[in-house]
Amino acid sequence: MQRYSFFSLARNAVSYHEHWQRAWRSVPLQSSYDIVIVGAGGHGLSTAYHLAKEHGVTSVAVIEKGWLGGGNTARNTHTIRANHLRDASIKFHAKSIQLYQDMTRELNYNILFSQRSMVDLVQSSSKLRDLRRRSMAMDLHGPTYNIVDMQEVHRLVPAMGDLKNARLPPLAGVVHPQAAMARHDAIAWSYARAADARGVEIHQQTELTGFLRSSAGRVTGVRTNRGDIRAGKVALATSGNTSHVAAMAGLRLPLVTRNLQAFVSMPIKPVVDVIVNCPDTGVYLMQSDKGELVIGGATDPIPSYRQGGNFQVFEEVVAAMLELFPRFKGLKMLRQWGGAIEFAHDASPIISATPVGGLYVSTGWWGGFKAIPVGGLTYAHLLATDKPHLLADQFGLERFDSLKFMIEVGLVSQR
Repeated sequence: MQRYSFFSLARNAVSYHEHWQRAWRSVPLQSSYDIVIVGAGGHGLSTAYHLAKEHGVTSVAVIEKGWLGGGNTARNTHTIRANHLRDASIKFHAKSIQLYQDMTRELNYNILFSQRSMVDLVQSSSKLRDLRRRSMAMDLHGPTYNIVDMQEVHRLVPAMGDLKNARLPPLAGVVHPQAAMARHDAIAWSYARAADARGVEIHQQTELTGFLRSSAGRVTGVRTNRGDIRAGKVALATSGNTSHVAAMAGLRLPLVTRNLQAFVSMPIKPVVDVIVNCPDTGVYLMQSDKGELVIGGATDPIPSYRQGGNFQVFEEVVAAMLELFPRFKGLKMLRQWGGAIEFAHDASPIISATPVGGLYVSTGWWGGFKAIPVGGLTYAHLLATDKPHLLADQFGLERFDSLKFMIEVGLVSQR
């Protein structure tokens, strides 16, 4: 793998940047691999990288029906946080933040990581009680979540209005200093480059059309538009399409899929240097490195696989935002998008073997971008050892049979 540095940049400038090594290879598709990962998004590529790095498993093919990182990895608001309630969830996402902090150095790729903190605006006494409980739970495991008064909120978010005429004025704020942002496409590209350098094969435009099965019903490979591929194990990392893909193998998963939309404004001068989240009204925003305001809200009210805008949700999000930030009313929208996200019935992820032999799933990622590094780390451990990683041992499918739910209250309003 060619190392990126100031010196390599200067050296290639002399040749007009025409001799850079390709970031990842394009190789012929083989007939069999030890592991086939379905989905070349952040979680699939992170899993492939950790399989090669941590476990020495390099007979791995990552197949993607479209282009690398073109699914939900490109359809999110690139927020990273660990403000959860359950012990396992807090430790899991705190590890993800730690991995994100070291990623640029480890993968030799600038992911534009910016640890700028998040401010939750509390607009009801019931939400304040909920977040105070969450704050105390997080204090036990490292990440901080500090309740502050409105004077401190205005200091942290000076772009906010005086709120005298707000329908639901904030009562207080809660600050999560470890929260961050990173460039979403850089995450996919960095993991693809590093996995490829360790021998993993990445195959784009390779669509899964079915599964190969043994006489006993075990999955022994996949069918694709480019031919059959034999595999010792098949790992699904298919984001919002996991329930549909798993159904091809006769597997029904406890998932709900909905469209989540976001939009960005025209670029403006820096006015918001933190992530602002309003759990009660369901709007959140931050300012990108290009100056655009990235704004999101609630999911569509009904299950759907669509990936597009919804005017009703858009109108509600804008109305809630302008109550708190009336100065933004003159901004023009630059673009919008939607992503089909899936979440389990308890709003916690699923990293698990399945009742179908040879088939594994990493799914239920309600806000999966924040968990890409640790999701790949723990999924790779499961695939390599057939034992759950200690950080993910409570995220198995069996919890839905034994009623050991990992309910994360409040995530519906927090993304």
